[in-house]
Amino acid sequence: METENMAHATVPCDVADLTLAGEGRQRVEWADRSMQVLTQIRERFARERPLEGVRVSACLHVTTETANLMRTLQAGGADVVLCASNPLSTQDNVAAYLVEECGISVYAVRGEDNDQYYDHIREALAHRPTVTMDDGADLVSALHMIALDRLDDLAPTLRDWISGLSAEEREELVSGVLGSTEETTTGIIRLRAMAADGVLQFPVVAVNDSLTKHLFDNRYGTGQSTLDGVIRATNMLLAGSTVVVAGYGWCGRGVALRARGAGAKVIVTEVEPVAAIEASMDGFEVAPMSEAAPVGDLFLTLTGNTSVIREEHFRAMKDGAIIANSGHFDVEIDIRRLREIADDDAREVRPQAVEYVVDGRRIVLLAEGRLINLAAAEGHPAAVMDMSFANQALAAEYLLSDEGRALTREVHRVPAEMDREIARLKLKAMGIGIDTLTEEQKHYLSSWDVGT
Repeated sequence: METENMAHATVPCDVADLTLAGEGRQRVEWADRSMQVLTQIRERFARERPLEGVRVSACLHVTTETANLMRTLQAGGADVVLCASNPLSTQDNVAAYLVEECGISVYAVRGEDNDQYYDHIREALAHRPTVTMDDGADLVSALHMIALDRLDDLAPTLRDWISGLSAEEREELVSGVLGSTEETTTGIIRLRAMAADGVLQFPVVAVNDSLTKHLFDNRYGTGQSTLDGVIRATNMLLAGSTVVVAGYGWCGRGVALRARGAGAKVIVTEVEPVAAIEASMDGFEVAPMSEAAPVGDLFLTLTGNTSVIREEHFRAMKDGAIIANSGHFDVEIDIRRLREIADDDAREVRPQAVEYVVDGRRIVLLAEGRLINLAAAEGHPAAVMDMSFANQALAAEYLLSDEGRALTREVHRVPAEMDREIARLKLKAMGIGIDTLTEEQKHYLSSWDVGT
């Protein structure tokens, strides 16, 4: 797939404008300064080439941090193709840089429509990957629809392509995948459902569940970048406002913490009783969405579930309420119903902010209900994505090891030693030292007859 301005591209691609490559390089190099763990892995990969001959298809947010992950995989010998995991998260200059200066095929255009999005998924699958990397499980889901012969559940562009393949080619496309890695909670939910149904065709490493990912990326990355996106889109003052945070997982914890730090009153909504108790003991008000809806100034969804904010909540909101989503898919806010019940004069009041009028009250939806931190800002800071993408790189290497090749067709955690190694590298990069156990302490921890 090539657009008109791709005539001088060195590899197949579909990006917005290759002349943006120089600007993209500057931004990627800036991010690289804060990604010392990934830099150390890239240097080792360049020496050892552990991914030599491996085809990697990645469906991730096309950002500066992702670019440094792609460079690391390439340094390890991988043949990489990258497509976007969200239509509004692509940084076009970064996509151009990866094509022009790294020779990596990228299929991602900011603002691409649904058809183009799935055209790009098709290109990633046509790479016939050995390993896939997902942020939301779109590649893996498509592969499983093929394996289960559920072609009617595929987007038309994928269905037409698969229909043109022989049964043997389809089988080889799926069986050729040794394993996959998954970046986000939403994807893990989908993949565990596949495993529970007994249909998962290959092992998946849950990068999202590693301690060096979800304790830091989800909490500190999402906490900062979500509010960054809201502020860029609205220029609202958080101090003194009431912020409703739907979901108190690691992402919700981070957002609630940062909103409180900015001076907001925070209300947490939850369906899990343990999480609700934790939010309360962390000092936040906890209430059902029905009670939070009339008082909230800003609503942020981070649940990984659908229709968290619905018609009854829209109708209860105060005039000027702002709603945004920081979960992976644009299903957490019932946008279709909002449009149905609103007056016909919806209007864009700022970039990434559309105002609807419901029962005479104005409700402002940010970024079309897509990931606010990537649609209206730049996503997580590079320093925290350093650990997340270190997990991705090492998980790809792990899947190709003898231990990785022996994994069952289930969702697996990142090995604990890999998690610890990433933490050690991060501490080294931060200039932080820690203690080591003495021989006496090691003996004490490994015995049962000492200490009483």
